[in-house]
Amino acid sequence: MVTLNLPDFDCKTKQVDGKPYIFDLLRRKYVRLSPEEWVRQHIVNLLLTHYSYPKALIRTEGGLTLNMTQKRTDVVAFDRQGQPFLVVECKAPHIPLTQAVFDQIARYNHVHNAPYLVITNGLTHYCCGIDYTTSEVRFLDDFPAFV
Repeated sequence: MVTLNLPDFDCKTKQVDGKPYIFDLLRRKYVRLSPEEWVRQHIVNLLLTHYSYPKALIRTEGGLTLNMTQKRTDVVAFDRQGQPFLVVECKAPHIPLTQAVFDQIARYNHVHNAPYLVITNGLTHYCCGIDYTTSEVRFLDDFPAFV
Protein backbone atom coordinates (compact mmCIF):
# COMPACT_ATOMS: atom_id res chain seq x y z
CA MET A 1 0.00 0.00 0.00
CA VAL A 2 1.05 3.58 -0.60
CA THR A 3 2.64 5.63 2.21
CA LEU A 4 0.09 8.10 3.56
CA ASN A 5 0.38 11.56 5.04
CA LEU A 6 -0.78 10.09 8.37
CA PRO A 7 1.16 8.55 11.25
CA ASP A 8 2.31 4.98 10.69
CA PHE A 9 1.01 2.36 13.07
CA ASP A 10 1.56 -1.30 13.74
CA CYS A 11 -1.36 -2.78 11.83
CA LYS A 12 -2.04 -6.48 11.49
CA THR A 13 -2.50 -7.78 7.98
CA LYS A 14 -2.90 -11.21 6.47
CA GLN A 15 -3.67 -12.94 3.19
CA VAL A 16 -6.86 -14.97 2.66
CA ASP A 17 -7.12 -16.78 -0.66
CA GLY A 18 -4.44 -14.47 -2.05
CA LYS A 19 -6.31 -11.30 -1.03
CA PRO A 20 -5.02 -8.83 1.59
CA TYR A 21 -6.92 -8.21 4.84
CA ILE A 22 -6.30 -5.77 7.68
CA PHE A 23 -7.42 -6.11 11.29
CA ASP A 24 -10.01 -3.47 12.20
CA LEU A 25 -9.65 -2.59 15.89
CA LEU A 26 -13.16 -1.18 16.08
CA ARG A 27 -14.98 -4.05 14.41
CA ARG A 28 -12.52 -6.57 15.95
CA LYS A 29 -12.15 -8.58 12.78
CA TYR A 30 -10.12 -8.73 9.61
CA VAL A 31 -11.63 -6.76 6.72
CA ARG A 32 -10.67 -6.68 3.06
CA LEU A 33 -7.77 -4.29 2.55
CA SER A 34 -8.64 -1.86 -0.22
CA PRO A 35 -6.92 1.50 -0.76
CA GLU A 36 -9.90 3.22 0.92
CA GLU A 37 -9.75 0.81 3.87
CA TRP A 38 -6.03 1.59 4.22
CA VAL A 39 -6.93 5.27 4.63
CA ARG A 40 -9.85 4.50 6.99
CA GLN A 41 -7.68 2.41 9.32
CA HIS A 42 -5.04 5.14 9.45
CA ILE A 43 -7.68 7.75 10.27
CA VAL A 44 -9.12 5.58 13.06
CA ASN A 45 -5.62 5.10 14.45
CA LEU A 46 -5.04 8.87 14.29
CA LEU A 47 -8.26 9.62 16.19
CA LEU A 48 -7.48 7.00 18.85
CA THR A 49 -3.80 7.67 19.44
CA HIS A 50 -3.26 11.34 18.62
CA TYR A 51 -6.59 12.95 19.48
CA SER A 52 -7.75 10.70 22.36
CA TYR A 53 -11.09 9.68 20.88
CA PRO A 54 -12.51 6.74 22.87
CA LYS A 55 -12.73 3.54 20.83
CA ALA A 56 -16.30 2.95 22.05
CA LEU A 57 -17.42 6.26 20.52
CA ILE A 58 -16.17 5.66 16.98
CA ARG A 59 -18.16 3.76 14.37
CA THR A 60 -16.92 2.73 10.93
CA GLU A 61 -19.03 1.79 7.94
CA GLY A 62 -22.21 2.94 9.64
CA GLY A 63 -25.41 2.84 7.64
CA LEU A 64 -27.74 5.75 7.08
CA THR A 65 -30.79 6.41 4.96
CA LEU A 66 -30.62 9.43 2.69
CA ASN A 67 -33.50 10.20 0.32
CA MET A 68 -34.81 6.65 0.81
CA THR A 69 -31.43 5.24 -0.26
CA GLN A 70 -29.04 3.27 1.97
CA LYS A 71 -25.60 4.88 2.28
CA ARG A 72 -22.57 4.25 4.51
CA THR A 73 -20.47 6.76 6.38
CA ASP A 74 -16.81 5.81 6.61
CA VAL A 75 -16.18 7.07 10.15
CA VAL A 76 -18.43 8.77 12.70
CA ALA A 77 -17.12 9.79 16.10
CA PHE A 78 -19.69 10.55 18.79
CA ASP A 79 -19.51 12.90 21.77
CA ARG A 80 -20.04 11.77 25.35
CA GLN A 81 -23.81 12.27 24.95
CA GLY A 82 -23.89 9.92 21.96
CA GLN A 83 -24.41 12.66 19.38
CA PRO A 84 -22.38 12.70 16.14
CA PHE A 85 -19.33 14.91 16.68
CA LEU A 86 -17.11 14.21 13.67
CA VAL A 87 -17.92 12.63 10.30
CA VAL A 88 -15.04 11.48 8.09
CA GLU A 89 -15.26 10.57 4.42
CA CYS A 90 -12.28 8.50 3.27
CA LYS A 91 -11.24 8.11 -0.34
CA ALA A 92 -8.46 6.03 -1.84
CA PRO A 93 -5.17 7.93 -2.24
CA HIS A 94 -5.56 8.16 -6.02
CA ILE A 95 -9.00 9.82 -5.73
CA PRO A 96 -8.85 13.64 -5.82
CA LEU A 97 -10.76 15.55 -3.16
CA THR A 98 -13.12 17.48 -5.39
CA GLN A 99 -16.27 19.48 -4.77
CA ALA A 100 -18.21 16.25 -5.33
CA VAL A 101 -16.56 14.74 -2.23
CA PHE A 102 -17.47 17.83 -0.18
CA ASP A 103 -21.02 17.55 -1.51
CA GLN A 104 -21.16 13.86 -0.54
CA ILE A 105 -20.14 14.45 3.09
CA ALA A 106 -22.47 17.47 3.30
CA ARG A 107 -25.39 15.26 2.19
CA TYR A 108 -24.45 12.63 4.79
CA ASN A 109 -24.24 15.33 7.42
CA HIS A 110 -27.85 16.32 6.77
CA VAL A 111 -28.60 13.09 8.65
CA HIS A 112 -25.85 13.31 11.28
CA ASN A 113 -25.70 17.08 11.99
CA ALA A 114 -22.14 16.76 13.29
CA PRO A 115 -20.25 19.97 14.08
CA TYR A 116 -17.08 18.71 12.35
CA LEU A 117 -16.48 17.15 8.93
CA VAL A 118 -13.30 15.69 7.45
CA ILE A 119 -12.55 14.50 3.95
CA THR A 120 -9.29 12.70 3.26
CA ASN A 121 -7.58 10.54 0.72
CA GLY A 122 -4.75 9.83 3.15
CA LEU A 123 -2.50 12.32 1.42
CA THR A 124 -4.58 15.47 1.73
CA HIS A 125 -7.05 16.22 4.52
CA TYR A 126 -9.67 18.94 4.87
CA CYS A 127 -11.40 19.54 8.17
CA CYS A 128 -14.16 22.04 8.72
CA GLY A 129 -16.30 23.14 11.60
CA ILE A 130 -19.94 24.08 11.22
CA ASP A 131 -21.72 26.70 13.31
CA TYR A 132 -25.38 25.78 12.96
CA THR A 133 -26.65 29.04 14.49
CA THR A 134 -24.92 31.22 11.87
CA SER A 135 -24.64 28.58 9.09
CA GLU A 136 -20.94 29.42 8.92
CA VAL A 137 -18.48 26.78 7.73
CA ARG A 138 -14.84 27.37 8.59
CA PHE A 139 -11.83 25.32 7.57
CA LEU A 140 -9.59 24.21 10.42
CA ASP A 141 -5.83 23.70 10.50
CA ASP A 142 -6.19 20.48 12.51
CA PHE A 143 -8.65 17.80 13.51
CA PRO A 144 -10.75 18.64 16.57
CA ALA A 145 -9.58 17.04 19.80
CA PHE A 146 -12.08 14.92 21.67
CA VAL A 147 -13.52 16.77 24.67
